[in-house]
Amino acid sequence: MKALKSNLRGEVLLPSDNGYEQARKVWNGMIDRHPAIIVRCSGTSDIMKAVKFASDQGLTVSVRGGGHNVAGNAVCDGGLMIDLSGMKSVRVDPLRRTARVEPGATWRQFDLETQAFGLASTGGLVSSTGVAGFTLGGGIGWLVRKHGLALDNLISVDVVTANGELLTASMNENTDLFWGIRGGGGNFGVVASFEFQLHHVGPIVLGGLIVYRAEDGQALLRFHREFVKNTPDELTTLLVYLTAPPLPFLPKEVHGKHLVAIVLCYCGKVEEGERILALLRKFGKPVADVIQPMPYTVLQSMLDEAAPAGIQNYWKSTYISGLSDDAIDTILSFGNTISSPFSAIHIHQLGGAMRRIGDDATAFSHRDAPFVLNLVSAWRDPSENDMHLKWTRDAFNAMKKFATGAYVNFLGDEGADRVKEAYEEEKYRKLVVLKDKYDQTNFFHLNQNIKPSQPAK
Repeated sequence: MKALKSNLRGEVLLPSDNGYEQARKVWNGMIDRHPAIIVRCSGTSDIMKAVKFASDQGLTVSVRGGGHNVAGNAVCDGGLMIDLSGMKSVRVDPLRRTARVEPGATWRQFDLETQAFGLASTGGLVSSTGVAGFTLGGGIGWLVRKHGLALDNLISVDVVTANGELLTASMNENTDLFWGIRGGGGNFGVVASFEFQLHHVGPIVLGGLIVYRAEDGQALLRFHREFVKNTPDELTTLLVYLTAPPLPFLPKEVHGKHLVAIVLCYCGKVEEGERILALLRKFGKPVADVIQPMPYTVLQSMLDEAAPAGIQNYWKSTYISGLSDDAIDTILSFGNTISSPFSAIHIHQLGGAMRRIGDDATAFSHRDAPFVLNLVSAWRDPSENDMHLKWTRDAFNAMKKFATGAYVNFLGDEGADRVKEAYEEEKYRKLVVLKDKYDQTNFFHLNQNIKPSQPAK
């Protein structure tokens, strides 16, 4: 242990040390695990040394970036947690329109740097989401229809593999690893650096939400189904069933009641966006319409208060084939029985640029899905766990008949079969080959795990 401490730029935390308790906590309050050692890395050399130490000592390893993943795989019990949260550098090259980003950065930090030059790349819908995990699993955000998934905007990555070696992967170097890491998550190593392609976005976009009473839900979802068939790539929508919080733009009489809202971003010219959204604004009688021009950084943090850190979280998710009348009625039946004021049903609009990228270009699968459904269950009191878990599971089971696959970033601890649902069969076989090549012992297994074909003894 002394040798490890003396060779690091960062610090080593043990359970008896000040700062350990805070370091082991992540966004999801349901995760309560206790690593034997936490290595808080300050640079790539620290990652390499932590990997080698864990390998030599036979320790289970977990890797923490932003710590926002609902499954809580960032934290292990009794092993070594590689904590990258202190590595937050974001360096923008405005001429090349690229950004070099360390793995502990969040999307808030990313956007603050890139927007200084009027640039952006597809990021998370909550600003505290970590860049690393979000990108490696896919990355569905407000720019997904205009600029593709977060991983579609990767130019290169630096990866520390299971043997402690540092590799650069790109379209020109270690191309098999670059293919697999874009969608394969943390299965092949620890990404020490990301290089992103940036795009001209903002600084002002058209965004916000339009909110309706729950009794308008069926008509709104049917309208939304038709409305999004012809929307331009610049527009991305998120349909949300929620419990009304006591916000000033909502009438007091709806506070605490179930509502349905369309949250959106139009990243093109504001005037054109207003013209396109005029049709949406003609529907029904909303209780609130707060769609307006706003800074892109404000849009990116708009949903932060709905996802507070430290409370209990349990999600179930699936891609769905469409919004048939039957699917809509099923969604509404559970939307009207949401069991916590923090819980919600999210229906993310996909398509656009995400769909036009070649299916074989990356390990990411299900590019043809029109929507991804996320049952976001969240609550404060752990004594209520059973009630909220039941609501989430019942809703997921009812939606299975419309399911077309799993999205890695929304998966909890759901087992190997659900991980396989995130990939087409041939892609999964190819990922196993890569796992055999880069991590035959399954050293990196605290993730949505792709098991090697025959783990070495």
